[in-house]
Amino acid sequence: MEIGNQIKTLRAQRGVTQEAVAAALGVSAQAVSKWENGTTAPDISLLPAISAYFGVTIDELFALTDETRMERIRNTMWDQRDLDPAAAERDAAFLLDKARREPDNGQVWTMLAWMENHIAGTHRRRAERYAKEALARTPEDKDAHSELAEAAGIRCPDWYYGSHRRIIDWYKDFVERNPTDMRGYLWLIDALVEDDRLDEARAYCDGMAQVDRTFRTPMQRGRIAWRAGDHDRAVAIWEQMVRDFPDDWMAWSSLGDGYTMAGRYAEAIDCHQEAKQRQTAPRFTDSWEAIAQLRERLGDIPGAIRELEEEIAVMASDWDTTSGETVDAVRREIQRLKAKLGRRNGGQDS
Repeated sequence: MEIGNQIKTLRAQRGVTQEAVAAALGVSAQAVSKWENGTTAPDISLLPAISAYFGVTIDELFALTDETRMERIRNTMWDQRDLDPAAAERDAAFLLDKARREPDNGQVWTMLAWMENHIAGTHRRRAERYAKEALARTPEDKDAHSELAEAAGIRCPDWYYGSHRRIIDWYKDFVERNPTDMRGYLWLIDALVEDDRLDEARAYCDGMAQVDRTFRTPMQRGRIAWRAGDHDRAVAIWEQMVRDFPDDWMAWSSLGDGYTMAGRYAEAIDCHQEAKQRQTAPRFTDSWEAIAQLRERLGDIPGAIRELEEEIAVMASDWDTTSGETVDAVRREIQRLKAKLGRRNGGQDS
């Protein structure tokens, strides 16, 4: 057994006997001998004590390969809403060490960013909850309102305070260094539109059109027109987009988003239904999420619940995902909607 070999190696490195290990762990020397010989394995409840004794992580105790540890970290971030701080610190240390050993491995830095954003999400949810608790007690507390807005991602109205200047400057440099990378243009234009720097966004959209032959360029042109206040033109651009890319489910989803901004909810639902039909397995669940929210806006709570239940079924059939935060988040939404439906029905019955 791999763990037995690792215990034997760690014991030898430390220069201690089987009897000393056994005494520290409260087991017999024979038990330690059987672990090292591969006859038996330590009880799972002993793993924290063994790892602490040798000064290694549980992952290191099992001598997991880097690939296995990376996969475990990836699964943890998909499955857990909130990360265990101690485990996250160990995982970050492993990733940073791997980045040092493999300086050209960009995936490691991506996972580190993912982990930090995951942790930040936990802190934002806590901050939102605490700010709401403060406002429930002192509704006149302007600082609590500010903290709630910060946690919820509401931009400050002072353009110079809440602007995306730093990320815009970074992406401008990125696009200059990577002129054929479509995603660089995409994210740069997003940030420019958010900051109402529309002339610059149009210029970069022209540049993006040189390297992108998908629905994304007209999608961005529509966003720019919408932000400029020309809503009819924006919708016309998006409608032409699906005529040009009728088989691309994301084009239909984007038109659905445009109809949603225009308050044309029934048409938005139709577009997202089209997006559903044009997907092949494994299907992404964006349209199920969108339709559920649209049905709730229209007052069709049972319909919203059905969409979310279908979303869970798609996760199971297409992604083999039946547990973890990805599914739990949808289940929480279903429970919220059922509670809302119960309150509504209760009011009607009274």
